[in-house]
Amino acid sequence: MQIEWWHWIVAGVALLLCELAIPIFVLVWFGLSAVFVGILLVILPSVGLTAQLGLWLALSLVLVFYWFRIFKPGQHKTRVGMSDGNLIGEVGLLTHAVAPFQKGEVRFQKPLLGSEVWTCIAEEEIPAGERVRIVEIEGSMLRITRA
Repeated sequence: MQIEWWHWIVAGVALLLCELAIPIFVLVWFGLSAVFVGILLVILPSVGLTAQLGLWLALSLVLVFYWFRIFKPGQHKTRVGMSDGNLIGEVGLLTHAVAPFQKGEVRFQKPLLGSEVWTCIAEEEIPAGERVRIVEIEGSMLRITRA
């Protein structure tokens, strides 16, 4: 049986769809490589099966290698969700008023955990323009009090 160009395209699309079901972000590179080999076979139909498989394997490995080279697992550009105790006590300026059941917004002079502006909550009503201090970090929000 001779593998045709459309076999590669169908296999590539199937791998891309499998990536949707199993989001490990590796199958996408194998799928894109298969689609590339299918497109290459449309342009150059005389490429042999061994060359097709070799090209698919080489391209897949190169894409996976560069993906993990650029986005190293375990290394984050920001540290959101990995708060340090040394952020407690930082002082910022409240840009939007905050109340007990209403979120506000606080701006810091230097970025904290990758962002200068943070959503915040407080146990008391604090008007905009006040200096506030971080009491606790709760997920992606800061619990604040007057400075």
